Amino acid sequence: MEIQLHGKKIRYSEDFKEGFDTAIIHNDVLSVLNTLPNESVALIVTSPPYNIGKPYESPLEFQDYLRWQTAVLQECVRILKPNGSICWEVGNYVSDGEVFPLDVYFYTIMKGLHLKMRNRIVWHFRHGLHASKRFSGRYETILWFTKGDRYVFNLDAVRVPQKYPGKLGYKGDSKGRPTGNPRGMNPSDKWEIVLRDWENELWDIPNVKSNHPEKTIHPCQFPIELIERLVLALTNEGDVIFDPFVGVGSSLVAGLEQNRKSVGVDKEKNYTDIAFARVTEAINGKLKRREFGKPVHQPKGNEKILRVPEEWKTAKLSKWVQ
Repeated sequence: MEIQLHGKKIRYSEDFKEGFDTAIIHNDVLSVLNTLPNESVALIVTSPPYNIGKPYESPLEFQDYLRWQTAVLQECVRILKPNGSICWEVGNYVSDGEVFPLDVYFYTIMKGLHLKMRNRIVWHFRHGLHASKRFSGRYETILWFTKGDRYVFNLDAVRVPQKYPGKLGYKGDSKGRPTGNPRGMNPSDKWEIVLRDWENELWDIPNVKSNHPEKTIHPCQFPIELIERLVLALTNEGDVIFDPFVGVGSSLVAGLEQNRKSVGVDKEKNYTDIAFARVTEAINGKLKRREFGKPVHQPKGNEKILRVPEEWKTAKLSKWVQ
């Protein structure tokens, strides 16, 4: 299917074809990667299946999973421009109660492909599964690698206002002079995105759960804002973004919102159908999404949800705690 909306050319198919602003491909990722041109993509950003037995994926033996991911990454390196970036967002693999931090394994894979790590970004969120025999996981990591030492990094596109713009130096040549940069601060790789705050290395962006405006049927959906920040920092307008595990298309929407071209692949047709619908809604200005830079909700202190339930005060604890 090929359509044009408001000057944007969209293609939804089972194969790759150049010349479109957004391409959604329902197919196996390696089959599609083999057809993409060398050094044609500026940013590869994705959240691969984690192999942890969730409904959206079939469990593989862990080493088989890593071999498969290595094959995908080898092709990703081939299609990546010399000044391009790869951002691989991963969580933890859990087997028989033991946690395996996937970012550790992927670091080894990336280094074996001669990529260079620039940042390990921690994405923190407030909601998720509750563990009973370990601390509940509330973060995932984004591994940012580049192909070379000369890469796109638009610092000014992601600066944040100085926290203390009036701060003055107190000694040496800077004594009595403003110490900050008038264009804003350089964000670090602890991302806590609150009030457009990039100053930390922990990004606190709400994950997409039941009451999130972007929620679809996908169980582990990317927030659009998370990808937009990477797109702004690591690409220029008109560049091509590739997502090898595109799911319901959040990366495609982020590309459209920031005037980039994008290609996304997924083997699950129910997801690519939703991705196509979301892309068309975004172009038509009808897509429901969380506002970019919206503060994380902070209770005022008098909400009913903060009050201790009366049942907890009168009943035995064993009635409520298993």
